[in-house]
Amino acid sequence: MRYGAMNFPIKPILKEIEEIAELGFDYIELTMDLPEASPKKILVQKKSILSLLNRYRLGITGHLPTFVLTSDLYDSLRQASVQENLEAIEVAAELDIQKLVLHPGYITGLGKFVLDTAKGYGLKSIETILKKANGLGMTLCIENMFPQANFLTHPHEFHDFFESFPEIRLALDIGHANLGQDRNKAIEFIHRYGHRIGHIHANDNFGKEDNHLPIGAGLIDFERIIKALKQTPYDETLTVEVFSKDRDYLRISKEKIKKMWETL
Repeated sequence: MRYGAMNFPIKPILKEIEEIAELGFDYIELTMDLPEASPKKILVQKKSILSLLNRYRLGITGHLPTFVLTSDLYDSLRQASVQENLEAIEVAAELDIQKLVLHPGYITGLGKFVLDTAKGYGLKSIETILKKANGLGMTLCIENMFPQANFLTHPHEFHDFFESFPEIRLALDIGHANLGQDRNKAIEFIHRYGHRIGHIHANDNFGKEDNHLPIGAGLIDFERIIKALKQTPYDETLTVEVFSKDRDYLRISKEKIKKMWETL
């Protein structure tokens, strides 16, 4: 398993790369969001980014823009959101990123009253984004969402989705899988789609909010989940998605997950 960390996009990207590398991670998951890590800002710093990655021998994966509206009822907002993703994919190609994580579009506002329509828009957006990624030789991983997103949250929702998009893999977010029910859905995701997992996000919470707590600071039974994962063929990338102000907690979380993986 290779262990990575995600940049916090309110901080300068070069500084984030240095800190993540010095904490001993294998790669950075570059999330391409404003204010400091938009595709345009990344492209301007391309030479410096590649130099740092080479200096630290740090790998890189990508996370497409998070706070966009690819399922929105308004054509203009939806199209602009898709365009942000397409531009991010082009920039990812400039950095030779091979694996990208995509959030399915949040369904908000009146979209919650016409879910089938909004989900249809969201699926069409994913199809466009996937076509772009495929054309550049990248693997696209779709992330299971938290309940408030109203789209691709529960394991059963992914069956028809994977039938429609056989090239897409699952980005299993263990924290998201713990929200909105009295049990963590990660085990069910693993049992159903272990062969489709292409990436993992690990963070903790108490089942109410997507807190991105350090591993062990919430209620998630990571040992049980890691045991289930080890019954699958998966052994690729795991991003510790912890955003504590004190980054010792990020390092400690990585060490805890790594120890579980190696000893369980």
